[in-house]
Amino acid sequence: MQNKKKAIRIAAIDILRGFVMLIMLVDHVREHFFTHHQVSDPMIIQQTDSSLFFTRLLAHLCAPIFVFLTGLSAWLYSNPQGKPSRSATSFLLKRGLFLILLEVTLINFSWSASYNTLYLQVIWAIGLSMICLAFFSKIPRIWIGILGFAIIFGHNLLTPITFDNTELGYNFWTILHDRGYLAIDNFINTRVSYPVLPWIGVILLGYFSGPLYHYHVKPIRRQKILMLLGVSMLILLLVLRGLNIYGETLPWEEHNSAIKTIMSFLNYTKYPPSLHFLLFTLGIGLLLLSYFEKFNNKFFEILKVYGSAPMFFYIVHLYVLLIVHGVLIYTINNGEVVKMNHVYQLWLISIVLSIVLYFPTKKFSNYNRRSTSKLIKYF
Repeated sequence: MQNKKKAIRIAAIDILRGFVMLIMLVDHVREHFFTHHQVSDPMIIQQTDSSLFFTRLLAHLCAPIFVFLTGLSAWLYSNPQGKPSRSATSFLLKRGLFLILLEVTLINFSWSASYNTLYLQVIWAIGLSMICLAFFSKIPRIWIGILGFAIIFGHNLLTPITFDNTELGYNFWTILHDRGYLAIDNFINTRVSYPVLPWIGVILLGYFSGPLYHYHVKPIRRQKILMLLGVSMLILLLVLRGLNIYGETLPWEEHNSAIKTIMSFLNYTKYPPSLHFLLFTLGIGLLLLSYFEKFNNKFFEILKVYGSAPMFFYIVHLYVLLIVHGVLIYTINNGEVVKMNHVYQLWLISIVLSIVLYFPTKKFSNYNRRSTSKLIKYF
């Protein structure tokens, strides 16, 4: 009975992780086939079609939810069901360093088949956040929660602080809060695309939330708490955003159409993620986490497969996109970049790729469960 309860608890986490992986696939298809319609951060409402805006907005869910679940999973590792608690420090350090290694090698190469510029993106941010959590996990959990909330709610106060690239604190601040180049005009230029400070707050919050998934907590109680927290975050967002008082550098404005006004209201800064961005994405994430635990159907079982081998799916889908796009460029488009004209085409491509990638992901997930290799477990 305990194993069954554990499976139900963990299944919801894998289902949500699989859900955001598929959304991420759509966004990465966009980055390959919609380069002629680039989106800024935040997006420029007057220049962004509503279908493109909401496709990009949906993708905003991916990084915050994945980082939050990483912290939650670290707590579950540290507190295995039916076994004594154990330190997560070594686990987090090794995985964090492994993710950074993947970012600067396999993942960077997968974007353009070159190393002209080293982009430190979401996997780097997760890896560095895990390393920070490795040290913070040694302090009392209440202080982990306080620190996580303080970072998430307070980091927008740091926005006015900037450093010129000739100043001593520039590199540190670029890694922590302001995206930019660490090195330029070198053999390999290095750019921080994901400043890490807010993501540290998110992973700490995920770890702090771990006891909700203790096997002694009744599912109905956990679901109610998750629902309450998610709704509270979204209500707080409505208040802060509605009054334009704190938490986002770009205020919303009323436009000449309802859809443009809604787009303006939902247009949040991702790099680094503002408080409004995190309230929106994590609020929805907690509601989904509660919902996914209540039901069991075939579609959720499919999502669980993608979520059970996320790093394998992440790396494989990037190389599939690289190869497919490259083949199309040099076989049917005479060396020119392949461009799609409509957003619905991106969704169709993503659906096809998700079906194709389902089978190798499922095979790897099954193999991973049986394998005793520690390296394989990292994927």
